[in-house]
Amino acid sequence: MKRTWFVPVACLLPMFLAFSGLSRAGDVTSQRLVRALEEPQNWLTYRGDYSGRNYRPLKQIHKGNVADLRVDWVFQTGVGAAAKFQTVPLVVDGMMYITAPYNNGYALDARTGRRLWRYQRSLPDQSLCCGPINRGFALLRDKLFMATLDSHLVALDTKTGNVLWDIERADYKIGYSSTGAPLIVKDKVIIGTGGGEYGVRCFLDAYDPDTGKRLWRFWTIPAAGEPGSETWLGDSWKTGGAPTWMTGTYDPELDLLYWCTGNPAPDLNGETRLGDNLYSASVVALDPDTGKMKWYFQFTPHDVHDWDANEVPVLLDLEMDGKPRKLLVQSNRNGFYYVLDRETGEFLHANAVARVTWASGIDAKGRPMVLPDTAPTPEGNRQCPGMGGGSNWMAPSYNPDAGLLYVVVREECTDYFSSEQELEPGHFWLGSFPRVKPDEDTWGVVKALVPTTGEVKWEFKFHTPTWAGTLSTAGGLVFVGDMEGYLTALDAHTGKSLWRFQTGSPITTHPITYMLDGRQIVSVAAGSNLFTFSLAP
Repeated sequence: MKRTWFVPVACLLPMFLAFSGLSRAGDVTSQRLVRALEEPQNWLTYRGDYSGRNYRPLKQIHKGNVADLRVDWVFQTGVGAAAKFQTVPLVVDGMMYITAPYNNGYALDARTGRRLWRYQRSLPDQSLCCGPINRGFALLRDKLFMATLDSHLVALDTKTGNVLWDIERADYKIGYSSTGAPLIVKDKVIIGTGGGEYGVRCFLDAYDPDTGKRLWRFWTIPAAGEPGSETWLGDSWKTGGAPTWMTGTYDPELDLLYWCTGNPAPDLNGETRLGDNLYSASVVALDPDTGKMKWYFQFTPHDVHDWDANEVPVLLDLEMDGKPRKLLVQSNRNGFYYVLDRETGEFLHANAVARVTWASGIDAKGRPMVLPDTAPTPEGNRQCPGMGGGSNWMAPSYNPDAGLLYVVVREECTDYFSSEQELEPGHFWLGSFPRVKPDEDTWGVVKALVPTTGEVKWEFKFHTPTWAGTLSTAGGLVFVGDMEGYLTALDAHTGKSLWRFQTGSPITTHPITYMLDGRQIVSVAAGSNLFTFSLAP
């Protein structure tokens, strides 16, 4: 007998209203993304706006009342916590969009956390590069864009989660993958790729948001005969890595796209790839219309310690040496903090922000002064920072009221070993292995820096090195998570702990904040859950 289901109209009405509200997300144009800081009620792109500052001019939650912060709602993804939930939500006019490990995506009612739809992409039965994580969506008009573990780019309908197009970017079988959030720049979807530990030659792509057609590709390693190819021994450029696995930043005024690159391959054995290995461990400034490089700066020439430069570069307009400068700053995985001119790529300043044993400093041109006998050896060579880096991909933030940049630093050292390892396509290719001694004294710390000088104004210490980033607000607060599961609010001027909440799982991403129905909200992913906080009524 055929069974007929009757659904009361009253049950459908809330979802209808939610989806009708969702239609407003179709107004998210590229111009609106340029002015994202003018919409404190929303969080429209991975780092909140194009500058990568991870800051919001909101102050309903402030130093005097943050102790009253409490949980509003919790959304449970049901995806294993061991997979690391590293999403950064997008919030648009009462709607929230998040991704989760293993290529999951969700649309939520931002007021209640109620799920409206779920997208899940089937994955091949093969070990894929770089873990099952996904760091978030990008949004333009009525489409969400998601990079996948098997190196596809997918466009979803914001109202339904239905697939609008799905294109293959590269062959996952040889190690290509994508875990980062795309970036919308004008009429293009910009997305990087992972696979540096698998011996592939990496790139950065731009796609048409309506069709998925590739518009340009920038190879992060020059081919034979191209400028920079002489920095690779023989044919080592073909398997040299230099992945683009994190999201970049963009200056609409200069019309320059800034993207950072990762380690050369194999990571720990540089004998087969002698030379500086351009453009690995670098930041490149590109024309977003063509993908042509305008300038580059290499932080770690001939990296042999797996020190990717993939932390998102922060764009600041500040006075330096008595004149206004357009700056690009980054706390690097190699243990140094850098200040560059983002118009030209000129090196301006660097100083150590973590324990550094491999270099005595940075010279006047920005090149590290490498100490002898610091490379990995067959017997093991202990160096600082460790393989996790001084600062990894964890989000920094900048508070213009305090005039401080907040960076997360990992204090640990590693025994680096080198050995010969044949490349087997689709398999890990480190050229050796690192080891952190279990009894080693390690810790994590948030450091408040004067952005033009790297001077440390205050520090807040964690028990263990953390993988979580920071968020700063006009309320004089810095929010940050840790591996013990705490979300903590610090005084932006002094570093004093003002509030903390135990989520029950490690936090390995950065929080966001936005306004909803006149209330300031803070959201963060932890374990397999998304926690949302507001002030107690």
